[in-house]
Amino acid sequence: MNNHLLSDITVDTWVQGGPITLSDLIGSVVLIEVFQVNCPGCFIYSLPKAVDLHNKYAHKGLVVIGLATAFEDYDKNTLENLRKLVETGEVIGQTLKALNQYGMLSQGKLQWKIPFAVGMDRVVVETEPVTDARVLHYAREFLPEFEKFSGEQKKSVLQQVRHYMEQKSMKAETFERFALQGTPSCILFDRKGQLKDVSFGQIEHKQAMVEHFLEER
Repeated sequence: MNNHLLSDITVDTWVQGGPITLSDLIGSVVLIEVFQVNCPGCFIYSLPKAVDLHNKYAHKGLVVIGLATAFEDYDKNTLENLRKLVETGEVIGQTLKALNQYGMLSQGKLQWKIPFAVGMDRVVVETEPVTDARVLHYAREFLPEFEKFSGEQKKSVLQQVRHYMEQKSMKAETFERFALQGTPSCILFDRKGQLKDVSFGQIEHKQAMVEHFLEER
């Protein structure tokens, strides 16, 4: 795991509960819940769990921050749609479709509010050329087992990575800095502001981790 600190989280715009200077949170356990507005799984599983953790442990020293990012669907995962979500509960795209299907909306809107601070990752136009060195670095960063692959497997992976990087028009800073694999993801820091866990998907051990680091002094 990279030796990142809490100060490496980049928030471009706070839409709720900010601005927060992240270095001021030293002394608290900090859970950064990374999601995309156009990500059904974030709203079905991960964000409700983050709300639950906030409600259970905020008084014990847990700070939860929602960080919206964009690594795809740049027309939907926007600051404007994030603002609508936070202010009115309005969801869009695949999130709207899936939550409607599961009967999880009321008049097309979320039935719950995000109670913690929410910001938008810094998403900038990708200008860096796609070089062999960048492709290789990306493959190694995302696939710790990469060096154990056969020559043919490596070649296939590098082709896929190159294709992905050539298609990608934007770059989300926190998402890339922490080598996140997708959304939902969570990034956990201990009371000293040191990185303790980066996890992707439905994370069953999230509550146990939070409890463990809350107990540490």
